[in-house]
Amino acid sequence: MANLALVYGMRLFPADELSEITEATLQLKDGRTARVTMHLIEGSKEEIEKTLRQSVDAFFDLHYPGI
Repeated sequence: MANLALVYGMRLFPADELSEITEATLQLKDGRTARVTMHLIEGSKEEIEKTLRQSVDAFFDLHYPGI
């Protein structure tokens, strides 16, 4: 299997300060661009951690079931 790179970012904000979330654009070495959908999880620290773990598990189950 090829060597993979997981692209992600995290930052906490007060939920009532957010107005819009857009996708991120990445530049690939061959000149193409790729998009990464940004996700929002709101709740307490514990709720965010739980949901994030579930989301990461689901990501690998859906997109890379053989890994």
